[in-house]
Parts: sequence; C-alpha cells; structure tokens
Amino acid sequence: MLKKLKNYKSKNTGILIRFDDIAENMNWKLMDRCETLFNKYSIKPVLGVIPRNKDKELLNHPVNKNFWERVRSWKALGWEIAMHGFTHEYDSTSIKKKDYFNHGGGSEFYGHSIEVQKQRLASGLKKFKEENVKVRSFFAPNHIYDKNTFLALKSLGVKQVIDGYGLFPYLENEIIFIPQLFYENIILPFGLQSTQIHLNYWSDKDFSKFEKFIDVNQDKIINYDQMLDGVNNGPISRASRFLTSSLLKLKRLTNKK
Repeated sequence: MLKKLKNYKSKNTGILIRFDDIAENMNWKLMDRCETLFNKYSIKPVLGVIPRNKDKELLNHPVNKNFWERVRSWKALGWEIAMHGFTHEYDSTSIKKKDYFNHGGGSEFYGHSIEVQKQRLASGLKKFKEENVKVRSFFAPNHIYDKNTFLALKSLGVKQVIDGYGLFPYLENEIIFIPQLFYENIILPFGLQSTQIHLNYWSDKDFSKFEKFIDVNQDKIINYDQMLDGVNNGPISRASRFLTSSLLKLKRLTNKK
C-alpha cells in the first residue's frame, strides 16, 4: 500500500518549464545559455512564441533575423512551441478582474467580440503555418481571457491552454487547462504545474539561480506530453482548483492593498 502511494505521488508530482515572450526581439544572450542548459539536462520546455511581435518594450531587445529557423530547430529537439498571444499589444483592460481567471490587467483579447478575437488568433496561427511550425497549445499575455477567447480557440482547433488553477491538468468545456500558479519557480510536494518565466527581465544572477533550480530539481521536471498524460477531472483535482484559486485570488487582493 505504501509503495502504491509513493508511486502515485511520484507520478503526479512535476513541473513543466514554460518560457513567455519568445520573439525575434529578446535577450538572446540568456536564451542561448538556457538552450545549452536544457540540452545538458535533456529538458524539453514550452516556449510561448509571439507570432507577430509589436510589443514596444520587447522591440528594444536585439533582433534575431534567423528567428523562425531557430524556432524550427527547437521544435526538432522536441520542445513544445505554444502560441503566446498575437502581437502582445494590449488594447483592453479587465479593470475589476472580470476576466476568466480573475487576474485583472491589460489584454489583447479580453472584452473583444468573438469575431475580433478569432481574427487575431487565426492570423497568429497563419504565421506559424507559413513558418512550418505546428502548434497545439496557447496562452494569453498577462493570463487574461474571457469566454469568447476559448470559443474562438476551439473554433480554430486549439484546445490546450497553459493557464489555470489546481494541482492537475484538467478538461473543461472541451479544453485542456494546464495549471500555472506562481510567478516564481516553486515545486509543490504534490501536483503538476507549469512555471512562468520572463527571461527578458533576467540578470546574470537570475540565470545562475535558475541553473541551480534546474540542477536540484531535474528529476521533477517533465515535458509537455507527460503533462498531458496527467489530465485529471476527479474529486481531488476539482477540490485543488477551488482551493488554489481561492487562495491565490485572496493573495492578489491582499497584495493590492
């Protein structure tokens, strides 16, 4: 019995490395170092690629003219390439945290009609297709979605979203949601979740900290397909979604004050 419990815990404990804001303009010096690190430990992360980046802050970084060739090389390594928004420009705001996960803040999707959202998503997917990069997953800038976002995604055949609460990936309204709980790299003693890493804000010190995190936790780092194998809609999964969403929303409210 004890052995079964240990095996269950081991099978259902892990973290997926997720990088946000991957684009032509980014901190390529640190990205190169991360690629070397991932290859050293045979880690296959998720990279959130902005298909047509127009984010003014990101445009301040050096441009890589061979960007899409680099994306294809990552895909060939077995890394998961996810669509991260469209242009990464915000033109709407969830002021009272009425967005789907109650984060609040700027968005390029929230509040727009399903037609507008579908057009933006379709244009992003078209860019991936033109570059011969297949994508099956999505996550929005700033975690901001509304119901139209998910309806538009489903209509375009994208049914995996790397965002959400809980301790397990779960299926809801025909979409698989993969939990992303913390802004820092934290591995819980039980559960499956993804990180949220903004490489472009890092210093050399941040990279060294991440390198140590990888070395210490390498046996708990999983790939995207392993995460999908953990989809769970049972009572423990449902309870964990309620608990984590309640605690994190309360924490955000407290911090705001």
